[in-house]
Amino acid sequence: MAHLLGAEALHLDFGTGTVLGSISVGLDDGDRIGIVGANGAGKSSLMKILAGRLAPHDGRVTVARGTRIGVLDQSDHVDTALTVAQAIVGDMDEHEWAADPRVRDIMSGLVPDLPADAVVGDLSGGQQRRVALAHVLVGDHDAVFLDEPTNHLDVEGVTWLAEHLKRRWAANKGALLVVTHDRWFLDEVTTRTWEVHDGEVDMYEGGYAAYVLQRVERDRIAAVTEQRRQNLMRKELAWLRRGAPARTSKPKFRIDAANALIEDVPPIRDSVRLHRMAAARLGKDVVELIRVGVAYGDHEVLHDLDWNIGPGDRIGLLGENGAGKSTLLRLVTGEQEPTTGRVKTGVTVRVAQLSQQLAELEEHADERVSAVVKQFSSITLSDGQEMTPGQLLERMGFTSAQLKTPVGRLSGGQRRRLQLLVVLLSEPNVLVLDEPTNDLDTDMLAALEDLLDAWPGTLIVVSHDRYLMERITDTQFAVVDGGLRHLPGGVDEYVELSRRRRAARSGIGTFGPDDAAARDDAPVAVSGAERREVEKELKAVERRMAKLGELTEGTHHEMVMHDQSDFAALATFMRTLKEYEEETAELEDRWLDLSERLG
Repeated sequence: MAHLLGAEALHLDFGTGTVLGSISVGLDDGDRIGIVGANGAGKSSLMKILAGRLAPHDGRVTVARGTRIGVLDQSDHVDTALTVAQAIVGDMDEHEWAADPRVRDIMSGLVPDLPADAVVGDLSGGQQRRVALAHVLVGDHDAVFLDEPTNHLDVEGVTWLAEHLKRRWAANKGALLVVTHDRWFLDEVTTRTWEVHDGEVDMYEGGYAAYVLQRVERDRIAAVTEQRRQNLMRKELAWLRRGAPARTSKPKFRIDAANALIEDVPPIRDSVRLHRMAAARLGKDVVELIRVGVAYGDHEVLHDLDWNIGPGDRIGLLGENGAGKSTLLRLVTGEQEPTTGRVKTGVTVRVAQLSQQLAELEEHADERVSAVVKQFSSITLSDGQEMTPGQLLERMGFTSAQLKTPVGRLSGGQRRRLQLLVVLLSEPNVLVLDEPTNDLDTDMLAALEDLLDAWPGTLIVVSHDRYLMERITDTQFAVVDGGLRHLPGGVDEYVELSRRRRAARSGIGTFGPDDAAARDDAPVAVSGAERREVEKELKAVERRMAKLGELTEGTHHEMVMHDQSDFAALATFMRTLKEYEEETAELEDRWLDLSERLG
């Protein structure tokens, strides 16, 4: 594979401590790399240096001759004087871009709600961000760098983007580098992971799920992290191994090491105990909507809606923008009265909502963090554990120095974590979370989910973060055509429902003829002698995959134990691991093909 870009001994220091210290990385054709790490660790800075937008204080970046790099970072803005079409495809005439299937796919996937002649300056910030992303994807680039590309995309939009990127790099030509906190997206799109921490970059093979496995294993072997952090990531691994709906057909975790690491990890949530405690705090009645309708003037948003929310329910709420999710939440919290029907609320119900605007902290801007939480008492979790405000702060990543920091000087992620703790410490028994993942890195998201696992109450979540939705809720509903639809198939069912609805509105298939052809070419189940041959090959593939798992684990062990200053040997280890990863990926594809043929 062609080498596209290399960086050697990168050093970056903004005067407040080393951000990157002597980092050396490379990018080749076929690489699909996700960059993860805590907020402020240097993820975006590393991407900007590699893209040539930020000069390191030491070291150099070498780009292969002729390599074209497309970049979307969080500071990118679109010329507000342009139309949507001009901002995405430049001066290309409409008949030209309309005849290009790839451009049409990008336009329908990212900006289906925006007229081509709409002026960018009249759009919202989120819409302008989608236009900027479409502009980058339309370009003919050898490498694409994306910083938080799923921001401002709904669940269906994130799913479309993942499928588009996988199709784009199916031939292993070109490279993708993406910074995101969206763990489902990472697992769907990336094949390697870079973790930025403490001025260093640790490299892992595979997407988010594989990264979690390797990180847990590396921590276990090297014993370099605290027990609490190890336990948290082991719980994350247990979720990925046992419960993630989108991963049940993938053989990536047929590795004895993964099962050994989680064999003593209890179930993610003790549902029986949670419901029992919630019922004790709430009684039988929580919130019931009876033939509810809401209209704004002549516009009816909800109609004849019935919904009974019980004690201990953990509900995910999905729906298109403008479908009525926010209206429905206001009915549940009591902020809004229905136009028709009635809302029945239990007498012991105490509702709290985590808003997107951080409204809960506005009055505390000049107070120190310690003073804000000092007014609260301890809370009791479903496992009987009593946690003080100080313990909760530590659990959510606050250091002793940050306790003295005024709230107004905290970063966005720190304010988000403090906001959640203030809401939880107020001891509600019904909690409504509206996009709770904003500004949180992957480790803090895992800590948030761990805390909510033991929170004894009724939980309603609205989020475009598919991973979080599947992780912390047990049942999902969609607001559709003014009503509420139960989704037994979860987020997958909602995405398919949205595709069918959009296709019906447009009169054409959502993904065009290429995907229709792909479905027509789907494998057909076999029988008789041919079936025995397929089963034989399937077993051979599984044996080789198991062997590769052993080889990969052994190589990781050797790499951890090897002299970390021997860069030549470490580079050899990484090449070996990459070869194992590539062969495993090919075998996984073959395994899935054979499994489908067996029906």
